[in-house]
Amino acid sequence: MKKFKFDKLREECGIFGISDHEDSSALTALGLHALQHRGQEGCGIVSFDGKNFHSEKRQGLVGDHFTKPEVIKKLPGNFAIGHNRYSTTGETSLRNIQPFFADLHMGGLSIAHNGNLTNALILRESLVKDGAIFRTTSDTETIVQLLAKSKREKMIDKLVDTLFQIQGGYSLVIMTNKKLVGVRDPFGIRPLVIGKLKDSFIFASETCALDIVGATFIREVENGEIVIVEKKELKSIKPFPKQKVRPCVFEYIYFARPDSFIDGKCAYEYRKSLGRELAKETDIKADFVVPVPDSGVPAALGYAEFSKKKFELGLIRNHYVGRTFIEPTQSIRSLGVKLKLSSTKSIVKNKSLILIDDSLVRGTTCLKIVKMLYEAGAKEVHVRIACPEIKFPDYYGVDMPTKNELLAHKKDITDMCNYIKAKSLKFLSLKGLYEALGKGKRNKLYPQFSDHYFTGEYPIKPLDKLGETKITQLSLLSGRSNN
Repeated sequence: MKKFKFDKLREECGIFGISDHEDSSALTALGLHALQHRGQEGCGIVSFDGKNFHSEKRQGLVGDHFTKPEVIKKLPGNFAIGHNRYSTTGETSLRNIQPFFADLHMGGLSIAHNGNLTNALILRESLVKDGAIFRTTSDTETIVQLLAKSKREKMIDKLVDTLFQIQGGYSLVIMTNKKLVGVRDPFGIRPLVIGKLKDSFIFASETCALDIVGATFIREVENGEIVIVEKKELKSIKPFPKQKVRPCVFEYIYFARPDSFIDGKCAYEYRKSLGRELAKETDIKADFVVPVPDSGVPAALGYAEFSKKKFELGLIRNHYVGRTFIEPTQSIRSLGVKLKLSSTKSIVKNKSLILIDDSLVRGTTCLKIVKMLYEAGAKEVHVRIACPEIKFPDYYGVDMPTKNELLAHKKDITDMCNYIKAKSLKFLSLKGLYEALGKGKRNKLYPQFSDHYFTGEYPIKPLDKLGETKITQLSLLSGRSNN
């Protein structure tokens, strides 16, 4: 089993689709650029020119490839969909980069998928027994195979047939020779929004992708909804039994770009509110508040604002060190977090600090940051985390450690504090989380969010006899990040 490499939860991709626009591929590239934070290891665009589908896929960043005119010229047509991929346990190869294209009996079809299917391994094994041949290790191809296998006549009927067979958290953008289709899972775990640019409709993971192309935000795709663009009209069908919506709470806490609009507010506002609630619950005497950049900045601002403490950038992030940085020797690798963060020594020296971050996963990065601040001369470092303790893994499209790698699953608050070597450690309570996000008291019977990271209460439980070991096998096979 491959170890989790990073100390942050990572959303695994961004998706974008646009209809009826002469610059569809260029606008898709811009949309993917805005969604780059959702996946940095692969990107792809498929376009349709009225007769033929055209596909271009690349490893690396959108800006390194799809800003080149010669690449966009290979993607003619007024319809296009795109995908950003974040590779985790799956292989990093062009064959797993989306969107996927398949030439089915009903005609060509291209699909981009955000999320993870919790029954993908079982479905895949069944399909292979029936003679299906898989070209990739992505669970997205399972959806394509089910579409191809469906006995229904119409494409939308085939899609509904397929959706009733899959389980998990997902958003889909699908393009055929006649339609652009968006789908959100029955619980609305993974995000999808609708925008409008003149006569063109856009589906995207976040509203920041609409902003960059000058589109107007219309609404979020509802949980369990299929939205269909055909002949410049938008139609909606809801084939699933009605469910209470349960979006992923980490979209609010961390995943969504701060300027993206979620449920009536920018993500930045929610994060400041998390910081304010954290200050209400856990304030302590200190000289000033320091964020872990960039993810901890909004919460730290909220904390400082409520507690009336000074806000300081005690840590500076190097934005030009990516995961591709060459680490040729052990001595270079041992520098660790210093490749990405450095302390402002004259600011933190002899000061008592409240260090704010959005989450604590394994604790390895926090340990290094606390050590760095003490080495810079800090008198005390009190760590405050703007979400509850993460004790349980995710199965719906988030890259995260197994249960035993999660610090809060193994240790209590005192042991965690000793591990990261902080003066004190406090987390936002689950009650405070719901207050900060404007939901009031948590509904125990129908929680307002997918908050299983903290509670272990999964909206879609893993299938019988499909525990964490089996899920890990599924992840290795499907390359969860491919979605």
